[in-house]
Amino acid sequence: VLAGVLDIKSSQKAARFVRFCDAFNIPIVTFVDVPGFLPGRDQEHGGIIKDGAKLLFAYAEATVPKVTIITRKAYGGAYDVMASKHLNGDMNYAWPSAEVAVMGASGAVEIIFRGSDADTIQAKTDEYTEKFSN
Repeated sequence: VLAGVLDIKSSQKAARFVRFCDAFNIPIVTFVDVPGFLPGRDQEHGGIIKDGAKLLFAYAEATVPKVTIITRKAYGGAYDVMASKHLNGDMNYAWPSAEVAVMGASGAVEIIFRGSDADTIQAKTDEYTEKFSN
């Protein structure tokens, strides 16, 4: 519904699910397509950091086998909390077209070339996508 971003409710729901699976010794298979956490003042004031940390902690302390499959995007801190290799996932796989990065090419270009015209932004986005994406 939110293009795969993690918000407060989705982080809470996923953390409960991971804890449920761990409590009943059910292996966890995670399909990852997450462009990041949902930005915004409402999320910040609502406690997205706290709920994101709950998801991170749920995956980190789960003792059942954890298999992660990156299907498309795995960006930033949201990738880290989704049973990444950093959380000692047992097996991590990625589709050949999967992207694992701090941020996408368009976000990086908009920061690096802030103040440039739209044509330059588009050209640099295409260049960065070609150079750094699979």
